[in-house]
Formats: sequence, C-alpha cells, structure tokens
Amino acid sequence: MWHFEILGFNHPLRRDGSEKIMEIVLLIIRLILFGVFAVSGVSKLLDPEGTEKAMRDFGTPDEFARFFAVGLPFAEIVFAVCFLFVSMSWLGAAGALVLLLTFIGGMLWQIKLGRAPDCHCFGQIHSEPVGIKSLVRNIVFAVLAILLLVQGREDQGLDLATSSTGMLQMVLILFLVVVGVVLLGYLVKLTAQQNEIVRRLSVLELTGGEPGAVERNEAGNPGDALPIGAPLPDFAIPDLNGRTVTFEHLLGENKPFLFVFVGAQCSPCEQLFPEILEWETEFAGKLHFVLVSHGDVEVNRQKFGQSQGTVLVERDREFATAVYAKWTPTALFVDSAGNIASHPAAGDVAIRRLIERIRTRDLNEEFLYFLGMNGHRKPDIGRQIPSFAATDITGREITNEFFTSRTTLVAFTSPSCGHCGKLIREIRDWETKNNGTGPQILVFTDGDPDEEKKHGLRAPVIVDKGFKTAGKFGMRGVPSAVLVNEKGTIVTEAAIGSPNIWSLIGEKVS
Repeated sequence: MWHFEILGFNHPLRRDGSEKIMEIVLLIIRLILFGVFAVSGVSKLLDPEGTEKAMRDFGTPDEFARFFAVGLPFAEIVFAVCFLFVSMSWLGAAGALVLLLTFIGGMLWQIKLGRAPDCHCFGQIHSEPVGIKSLVRNIVFAVLAILLLVQGREDQGLDLATSSTGMLQMVLILFLVVVGVVLLGYLVKLTAQQNEIVRRLSVLELTGGEPGAVERNEAGNPGDALPIGAPLPDFAIPDLNGRTVTFEHLLGENKPFLFVFVGAQCSPCEQLFPEILEWETEFAGKLHFVLVSHGDVEVNRQKFGQSQGTVLVERDREFATAVYAKWTPTALFVDSAGNIASHPAAGDVAIRRLIERIRTRDLNEEFLYFLGMNGHRKPDIGRQIPSFAATDITGREITNEFFTSRTTLVAFTSPSCGHCGKLIREIRDWETKNNGTGPQILVFTDGDPDEEKKHGLRAPVIVDKGFKTAGKFGMRGVPSAVLVNEKGTIVTEAAIGSPNIWSLIGEKVS
C-alpha cells in the first residue's frame, strides 16, 4: 500500500480556517489548470497534422506553422507540470497566462474578421469553430491563472505531498488520469467515426441494392478540375418553376457561390440535403447556394424544393460535365466575381470538409480559394511576377511594362512536347479570330528561335533555356499557362493542357 501525505494535513494547526480554505482553493485551481494544459498538450502532440492545420487557419505563416505545432503543445505540457509544484506554480501561471492571452487575442481577431477557424483546443478529443463559447472558456482559464499570479511566488496553496516519494506517487497518478482522459476522448472520437462508416455502408447497401443501378464508368477521376481562377462557364438552366437562370443574372448579387451538384436518385445527396439546409441558414446573406440537379422537374421539386437557394434542373448534365462535377454530390466554390475558387469536392465527406474551411475564411478577402484534398500543389495566386527584361524572337524588348496594358495569358511550351504544337496552332487561330481584342498572350519556350519564328505568332515568344524565368511565373510543365492581371499579379493556378489553358480566359477551342 502506498503512503503519502497530501493536501497539507501536516501543516501547523495554528493556521486559521480562512487561510486553510484559501490554500485548498489555490490547490484546486492548480489542479484544474494542470488538467486543462496537460490534456491539451498531449492531445495536440498526438495529432500534429491537425495542430499544424489549425496554426495555418489562424494565419501562422507556413514556414512557422510546423514549428509551433510542436512548440505549443510542448509548452503546454511544461506549464502543466509546473502547477504540480508549489515552488514552480507561479512560473507556470505566468506562462499559461501568456498562452491564454495569445489564444484570446487570436480568437478576437478571427471573430472580427468574420472567420471561425477550428480552435483545435484539445486536439482530436474536442475541437470546435472559434466562437463565444471557446472565447469565454479561455477567459475563465486566464482568470484562474491571474488568481495564482496575484498570490505571489510564496503563496500558491497546499503542497500535493510533503515528501519526494509522495510527490512521485501523486505525479504518477495524475499522469495516469491525463492519459485516461486522452484515451477516453479518442475512444469517443473513434466511436463517432465508426458510426459514420456504418452510415456510409448503409448508403452503399441502399444504392447497391436498388434495381437498375447504373454503372458510372464515364464519371472519370474526381480529382479532375478546371483551374482555380478560371471564369465559371456560363449556363442557361431552368429552375424548378421553369424560368431560365443564367450565371450573369446570379452574379448581380455580388456574393460568392457554392454550387452543389446533386441528383434526385442519389441516396448520398438525399442524406446530405438536411445539412445543406442548415448551411443555407448558417451562411444566409454571405454565400449563395445553387443546387444543380438533372432529370424530372417534379421529382426534383419533391427532393430539393425546401432549399432556400437556387435549384436548377439540367436535362443532360452538360454544365455539370463542363465543370468536372461528374459525381454526385459534388460542391464547387465560386467567388463573387464569377471565378472558380475551389477544386470540386466530390462526396459528402469532402463537401463537409470544404464547408469547414469556408467557415474559417473571410469570404470577401482577395484571392480567396480552396485547394482540393488530392495533394494539389499550392498555386502562385496573388504573387507578383518577377522583375525581368528579355528579348523575344523578333528582337522586341519585353519587360514588366508589357503586362500593364491588359490581362495576359502566359503560356509555356516546348518543341519536345507533342501537345504543345497543337496549342501553338490554337493560339495562331485565336489571334486571327480576335484580331487584337481580348487578353494578350506571352509565350515562353525552350525551342530554337528560327524554328519558333516559323509558327507565325503575333504574340511575343521568349526563348528561355531551362525555363529559368518561366519557373518564376508559376510554370507547371508544358503545355501550361497562368493568367496575369494588369498589376502584374498571378490570378490563376497553372492550367495544364490545352482545354484548361483556354478556360483561363473563358474560351473553348475545338
């Protein structure tokens, strides 16, 4: 049996009752803060990816996010241990208060910007969007830390134990309690995930057991997408009342859009629809929801007629195919200027993740976009092009001044690329058709100047051996292209292949 003296019962009896009560209160405060910071620190360490993501969502630069994802939980654990020792408790309270004030300041700033990033306060055990609840909780903890600080270094309450053996035993017990809480939290999380898997299996069984189930071999890869920054293809689709709705009409509202592609016979869509209704209420006035379905109008009215947004019903899914929304359900975020601002989120899980990320952002910020979940490389959107001066194949001097006249499609080609010859021919045909109107084009190539002259392009062609300059423009292989605005800012991700390249300027080239 273990024997240890705790709660200071060996203290002199001459102390009056009020002092004793105060010492017990201070001990309770220390134990509360120990539990909070220990559980928080351990949980964050066990979920480094989630902690790093939370850092980025709060605006931490990428180069520092990984460092703080380790440093923050380490600091929390150190301060938690300090609360176990009377001699170190005051220092622990000071450090904890600094962290808490930093958290509070960050939350207030996010709330001011209208964002609600996931606080990731207790790692995977418990996480919630920043709001009044999480703000008040941190303020309460900060007040407890302040109470310890004002007591001074020498008056931090009762000792947990009066001997080294007793202290070791108590620390071990508290450590086991923390581990138990963390494991319990993970068990709850795993149970929720298991329930989600069971729900999804039920949906699969339902769809797989329906008579006449259709193979979707033509659906393609859900990772396919039009490039971020490209204008959304125009459409003219009837709504549930038979009125034809065009994208130009919707743009007049000056709000970003979430297009959700659904189907009346799609069971996952039916499962997701109640959540869509909740999101429409949550983002009312900030985000315009557009549901795009297909098939019979009356059937779609019964399925999706409760939507507060716009419900469109295509005949043959032409628009859905044009934006690579070949799977249902799929969501696509479009900014208020009408430009594609996300990769397609295919499936209910991906859509929920997209919604979570939308909650963390100011929907009015410049160059707002959301990458897909398939390992897409971060684009150079919002970055200024480098200062440069080069001579094209005709002897013209091309500098940054070239971009100030109008929007520029910067294309990257190579004679060693079989698809690049097709793009060059398309550029030549486009120049003839447009006759100097629309965006201008600048071509980088690693070919021979004399051979490049034979193509007869009006656009400047810069021979860039090794693509040393082109690489600074966001080049991603050949053929590829980016769009640069009149301020010299890259405004799209790199489009790969001829169809996507032309989509950057809203063109279709057969």
